[in-house]
Amino acid sequence: MGRTVEEVAPVLRWSTTAATAGVVVGSLVAGTISGLASVFARTVVTPVKNHAEDLEILAVVSVKNVAHSQEIILPATEETTVPGTYSLVFDGGRGVARIGRITSFDPADGTVQRVVEEVYSGDLANALRGRWTGFIYPTPADMGFDAEDVAIPVERGSAPAWLVRPEAGGRHVHEDQVSVSANTWAIMVHGRGARRPEGIRAIATARAMGMTSLLISYRNDGEAPSADDGKYGLGATEWRDVEAAIQYALDHGADEIVLFGWSMGAAVCLQLTDRSKLAPRVAALVLSGPVINWIDVLAHQARLNRLPEAVGRLGQYMITSRAGRRITGLAAPVDLKTMDWVSRADQLRVPTLILHSEDDTYVPVGPSLQLAQKNPSLVTFVRFTQARHTREWNVDPERWDTAVRVWLKSTFSSPRPGMQALEVAQDAPV
Repeated sequence: MGRTVEEVAPVLRWSTTAATAGVVVGSLVAGTISGLASVFARTVVTPVKNHAEDLEILAVVSVKNVAHSQEIILPATEETTVPGTYSLVFDGGRGVARIGRITSFDPADGTVQRVVEEVYSGDLANALRGRWTGFIYPTPADMGFDAEDVAIPVERGSAPAWLVRPEAGGRHVHEDQVSVSANTWAIMVHGRGARRPEGIRAIATARAMGMTSLLISYRNDGEAPSADDGKYGLGATEWRDVEAAIQYALDHGADEIVLFGWSMGAAVCLQLTDRSKLAPRVAALVLSGPVINWIDVLAHQARLNRLPEAVGRLGQYMITSRAGRRITGLAAPVDLKTMDWVSRADQLRVPTLILHSEDDTYVPVGPSLQLAQKNPSLVTFVRFTQARHTREWNVDPERWDTAVRVWLKSTFSSPRPGMQALEVAQDAPV
């Protein structure tokens, strides 16, 4: 078993009076631990600017007797062999293709063949490598929705967003729509390393409930203005941009908000409900593959990368301490304890739906389940299988959509004392 930060600290402060051999060995160990921990800490808080396209494209073939039909042959990996619909990004991000069902899988050969449903941009036939991703549609228009480009005022300028309104004229209104206020907005908050397209998957569900959708960008995601330090706050700073989005929604007719969050975006949403003056306006949270406890996630990531326990713990210390700012580049330390919602389960005050796959190898499902168990009156947990990180919708979109709509209908139909008090306050004479 690896050592804790407290056990590592004496090594880092190795006494000069020790034997020469001990000094050399101790210094090497300390240097290795410190160096690895520094890299780990910096990686956690540093935004990814250029995603690696490390999936080899073996072939793109035409399907016999089917006009304009293609299939793609890829290496069989833990991701490419999971059922569902995904995107393949290639040519440095300039090309995007939607990849569908598996048509053949050859474990012996180590390949999988899948349907190419649509190529949105780029020349897939001549592409050599790509990146397997969870978002399906590059823009709302690609899913058939009209979207307005809007700008949300944030601390350092304006953040681009997509605004998708409910269907005009009452056409194709879903029966569940009556359970949600006409002035309820859904705000989609993407995860770490992702962008606005991640939330497009939820637009149809929001529209079925009669909600306006606002798909936002936030600091350091490559679209919104960067933070002064250019580093992720893991939710501790990004929530301010979500607060700005809520204010935008309120200024444009919204009365209450449903926050949809994926992965770190879920952590951002939770921090918003904990810190923002606009938190009372949030009627519900819908979280997919959420980071419920950063301490647990970082420990898991250290193990995933085969780092000694001491390295992971020291890396966490660097992120949370003022002394570590020189290494991480953070303007201020990040208090990971305030982001442990398993320990703070009784402090969560917003009805929350968690959709999380037990096969999520990036953010373990355990804390999500624990939060639901500790606060069953407010937290509903829906378990998925097979899906990798934040890809619950990809594997089973109908189940995802049904679970969200049924839960939202129940939530909005139940008495909500907090919202009733807010309504009374709004109606009171000034």
